[in-house]
Amino acid sequence: MIRCDKCNKEAVTFIRYNGTHLCKGHFIEYVEKRVKREIRKQKGKRRLKTIAVALSGGKDSSVALYLVHKIFSKTAEIHAITIDEGIKGYRENTVKIAKSLCKNLGIEHHILSFENDIGITMDEIAKRQSQIGTCTYCGIFRRNLLNRKARELNADALILGHNLDDFSQSVLMNFVNADLEKLARMAPHYRIQKNLIPRILPLRLIPEKETMLYAMLIGLEISLDECPYAFSNRLIFREIINELEDRNPGTRYKIVQSYDVIRPYLYEKFPALELKRCKICGEPASREICKACELRKQLGLI
Repeated sequence: MIRCDKCNKEAVTFIRYNGTHLCKGHFIEYVEKRVKREIRKQKGKRRLKTIAVALSGGKDSSVALYLVHKIFSKTAEIHAITIDEGIKGYRENTVKIAKSLCKNLGIEHHILSFENDIGITMDEIAKRQSQIGTCTYCGIFRRNLLNRKARELNADALILGHNLDDFSQSVLMNFVNADLEKLARMAPHYRIQKNLIPRILPLRLIPEKETMLYAMLIGLEISLDECPYAFSNRLIFREIINELEDRNPGTRYKIVQSYDVIRPYLYEKFPALELKRCKICGEPASREICKACELRKQLGLI
């Protein structure tokens, strides 16, 4: 039996990148301590009175909501926002899990859908076989609805459940594509812009496997189903980073650390955009019409 390096109890995991064995209690403490530190860093001096959490029902967003509730339930008003994209055989299950978690935590739950709020489901979009990938449609429409609802709630921040794997993949993808401007605009948002609710990523430094283990140890009901339309270049970068991590433990952290060092220079190179209000939906946009409404027009919805 392998023992915890801190208390000699039975270890539940080995943290390969720092060489420590941890028991259940110390692992939970290890995760929560890093999440609290990351939230403090990302929110800065802002006081969070109202917090919106994007909740899909998957492991990452469920853990993010649980931790936000644990940290802020006595000092802030917390809302969960679930987006139902309209994917049969997939989203129904995760929405059910999201509802259950919100009920157990006593958190107000808001459900928006592509069908009602955009005018079309993802299943219908996928059938059209557009040159624009389904993930592009989904991501743009989701961001539009999340910001819209978070703004209606007067939220001071929108919490997203992106973990270390997700974040390091995004950084590497943008480097490979030479999209430095996109790197400068990535969440977490330290530059506050009118009508755009700043994103906070509490799990940004928590590896996916640790998020999963944390969810299991605290008894969260989660969905392990993967979106049937999830096929993009991101999967390639996931494989690359996983292989690098296997050969050099800590690679994902080093990618994020490097990004954090150059972020201030990216801010200087790419100042915050002067955002307008979309003439159609009223959401923040760099042009007269936001990207979501452009896509809706292409789909013949407006």
